[in-house]
Amino acid sequence: MIRILIVCMGNICRSPLAASVLQAQLEQRGLAGRFEVDSAGTHAGHQGEKADSRAVAVARGYQQIHRERARQISAPDFERFDLLLAMDRDNLANLQQQCPLGHAHKLHLFLEFAGEGAGAEVPDPYYGNAAGFERVLALCEGGAAGVLRRLAPMTG
Repeated sequence: MIRILIVCMGNICRSPLAASVLQAQLEQRGLAGRFEVDSAGTHAGHQGEKADSRAVAVARGYQQIHRERARQISAPDFERFDLLLAMDRDNLANLQQQCPLGHAHKLHLFLEFAGEGAGAEVPDPYYGNAAGFERVLALCEGGAAGVLRRLAPMTG
């Protein structure tokens, strides 16, 4: 089983959307049993909260978003997960600072790992409008497909 943790700042917008999209794409391809997908934030400001209502509104058909609850990344996550995919460079830097020795190879940018280009980021839509959330959803859909193209062959 490949365990993937998707990480943004507060774990209420981008990472719950990306985790929900990735989970749905896994289910559509019959691969859900070969992967575990979760999300977390680098900050604890929204601990225990549901996903932002604007993220839920754009997540049409992505049911996992309704089960998402914000949580902060913890030390055991670096051991438990095979991949920790950050939505932007700032959160990747936060992960790199917290990462125990021997686990840095697990840290990547979500879109870069997905093959979307070096340094590609998912922008934070929190202070923007609905169009920003729509853009994030589109990036998550493309990014999740790229992650699966890269990882599905490894699950045999």
